Amino acid sequence: MHANVGDKLCTHGRTVGQKDRVGEIIEVLGRDGGPPYRVRFDDGHETLISPGPDTVVEHPGAR
Repeated sequence: MHANVGDKLCTHGRTVGQKDRVGEIIEVLGRDGGPPYRVRFDDGHETLISPGPDTVVEHPGAR
């Protein structure tokens, strides 16, 4: 997985009814864009994440 500051990190809900969680990557702590990432969610909560297989990086302007 590769990410840059400003990318969105989307973790898909694992159970029925659980919503996806989307946050903005504010710091890349791994080498060459790798994890872990410091992520800020819409509610202001910040955390370190080492994404699993249920997580994708969305690059702005890539659509």
